Amino acid sequence: MTEKHIRKNRKSYTIYKGSKTYGRFDELEDAITARDILTSHDWDVTRIPNVMQIGDGYLILTVTDDKLHITARTATQPSDDLVEKMMKRQRRNPNNSRYGLNITRVFDTFIIQKTIRGDEYIFGYYDNLEDASFVRNHLLDNNWDTGTFSKIMHDDETGKIKITDVIDGKVYVIDTYGDEDDMDLERSYNKFLVKITKHNHGLASHPYLDELTGMVSELEEKYNVKAHDDVWDLSNVANPLGDIIFKLTPFQKIVYDNVDGTTLEEIEARLSRYRSGNFTMKIKRNLDELVELDLIAKKGEVYSKR
Repeated sequence: MTEKHIRKNRKSYTIYKGSKTYGRFDELEDAITARDILTSHDWDVTRIPNVMQIGDGYLILTVTDDKLHITARTATQPSDDLVEKMMKRQRRNPNNSRYGLNITRVFDTFIIQKTIRGDEYIFGYYDNLEDASFVRNHLLDNNWDTGTFSKIMHDDETGKIKITDVIDGKVYVIDTYGDEDDMDLERSYNKFLVKITKHNHGLASHPYLDELTGMVSELEEKYNVKAHDDVWDLSNVANPLGDIIFKLTPFQKIVYDNVDGTTLEEIEARLSRYRSGNFTMKIKRNLDELVELDLIAKKGEVYSKR
């Protein structure tokens, strides 16, 4: 490998000058093209245009974190709308990872998190990647300001309409519509409240709503909607076991919901998003309390519901 300012890695090529790197590319040809663009602009990434004509075609270029990316190639000069769309996609997933920037998955829950000035912030929990991507994209485009969300939002990637709310600093996607004419906010709020209520009563499993289980009355007042379901009488779901479960602390209920023939280590992994000081001991203490209440049993290292 003798190309100046290009270092061959195991499966990629890195452009460098001195101790600074300027981009990584899967193909040598792309690395050479990007290196030539950088040298022609005196290695100043702020001077590189979004579109350049190279030979008979055009390149759409994006700079993210001082790294140059060849975002797309077109045979004709791309429109401003196409350039903006391609650059947004690049910024949202510069490393071509599975979920893009700031989204991780824990079991069936997608979590948006970001480190800001050394502190880790969680911006929301979601049961599907589409909702998580929509919220992450809007946050990226708006400097992570949750105050920029409104009740009705348009998803520029899917063309769908999202009903959103920010609750205790977390962004929730309440409902999704394909057509604005189909929107029914009262129906959407009721469906959202029913999901929370059923999850709280163990009638359904929606782990991404864990933090809202104690807020149904408050949200009913906020949305001016009383949760109602066509099948379950949500005002009368009591039973002997339920009477005990409903009196648990929020964290006891979360631990209880994650017991199903699991070890302490497995429960700890499932609840990693709640991690805090003395996390293992906190879970162990709650497990012991649930054993005392005769809600769960321990056999060897495995905990199971009774």
